[in-house]
Amino acid sequence: MTDNPHLIGWSHTRFGKLENPDVESLITEVAMAAVDDAGLAPDDVDAIYVGVFNNGFSRQSFESALVGVGHPELARVPAVRAENACATGSAALFGALDFIQAGRGRTALVIGAEKMTHVGADEVNDVLLGAAHRATEASAGSFAGVFGALATEYAARFGEHHDALARIAAKNHRNGLANPWAHMRRDLGFDFCATPSERNPVVAGPLLRTDCSMVSDGAAAVVVSSADVARTARRSVRVAGRGQASEPLPVARRRDPLFFDGARDAFARALADAGVTLDDLDLIETHDCFTQAELMEYEAFGLAEQGKGAALVDEGVTARDGRLPVNLSGGLKSKGHPIGATGVSQHVLAALQLVGEAGEMQLVAPGRAAVFNMGGAAVANYATVLEAVR
Repeated sequence: MTDNPHLIGWSHTRFGKLENPDVESLITEVAMAAVDDAGLAPDDVDAIYVGVFNNGFSRQSFESALVGVGHPELARVPAVRAENACATGSAALFGALDFIQAGRGRTALVIGAEKMTHVGADEVNDVLLGAAHRATEASAGSFAGVFGALATEYAARFGEHHDALARIAAKNHRNGLANPWAHMRRDLGFDFCATPSERNPVVAGPLLRTDCSMVSDGAAAVVVSSADVARTARRSVRVAGRGQASEPLPVARRRDPLFFDGARDAFARALADAGVTLDDLDLIETHDCFTQAELMEYEAFGLAEQGKGAALVDEGVTARDGRLPVNLSGGLKSKGHPIGATGVSQHVLAALQLVGEAGEMQLVAPGRAAVFNMGGAAVANYATVLEAVR
């Protein structure tokens, strides 16, 4: 095993309903841009890892080979596609990290992308429901239905928490104002997020539209390198620790459907691998596919006891000016959630913070960040700890 890998370059499209005709064009847009940002040439790239969920969004599969279509100079670089539901981007990244840390190469290009907005709402719901256990959960009708049921059960056991969910939504939309790549750059405010209306209807259970991440197009890319390559890069972020854990796909078969054991395990492993604690973190980018998910992740990470995550948002702990800001990028809620791109995007946004290049999103001199990305209802769980180098 070699020294821990580093992130040395990246690129990011805007998220939203984009004019890009397909996922191939999104991959093409970010691939060489990230290599150039890392100060490398095509011949320096030893491997390519591509994360695209697809599952019916496009008849064009074999996405790993699409990199070489847009950039013939990369067509002969060994390339592979990863897929792990909404954690697809992190699955691709972890493959690249393994490649570098095993000493198989010195640099790897990671790309996450998805084109979703060209598909009708019913078809999108069906495609995404493939990341749930259809045999036991298809009756939910959508992934919002799965999380709406979790929110209903959570309220029944721990008490009404509608206002906490609205505060999470409002926080993330407020943060998204500062993100130039965000799908929705609009401060919706607590009152709007808390109140059912024609513009903010009930979607599933207690979840309103503002509790649900958006269907988005977009792509992001990052260059992973060995420590020796990173020493000559203009800036680098060290992957100090990481963890991965899985949970049973059917929510009903878990120890406790209202606690994300897999998220807890992945996050704890990442902290232990980095040799740090929660108190050592300056920010977290986490997977708020639904506000209920972010709330339950607080509890899985150990920020609050089970059933008491609402206190964190009520007290402002996870706000931009709080003790541990969460989703300064706006999260999936404001930034958008192009499935394959999400995990890569989260790492790019955290890395930007650590090297002081986050623009209006920037915190004052953060030194360490955690990223959490999950597939399905916390089935595939990936966590990383990133540290500023320069």
